[in-house]
Amino acid sequence: MSIQEVSAEELAKLFHHYQGALFEDFHGLAKEDASRSWEQMPQSERGLMVAAARLALLDLATTVEGEPADRRYFAKPGEANWGC
Repeated sequence: MSIQEVSAEELAKLFHHYQGALFEDFHGLAKEDASRSWEQMPQSERGLMVAAARLALLDLATTVEGEPADRRYFAKPGEANWGC
């Protein structure tokens, strides 16, 4: 599955699931709303997570499709002019 095939809502749901599953391991205490399902979350929180996931997917897609910003000044493999 490519990045273009992942919906922002699917990514947000998975993130919510894994965040809840890992919270206790990282913080040593149970998160009160960790057991709350995606459907039980307030619409405003779900909307925020979907919007963040959408931006993350757009960012990942542009990084994959284009050159990374830190490589734009370097020649692609095989294109460098050697010996000025």
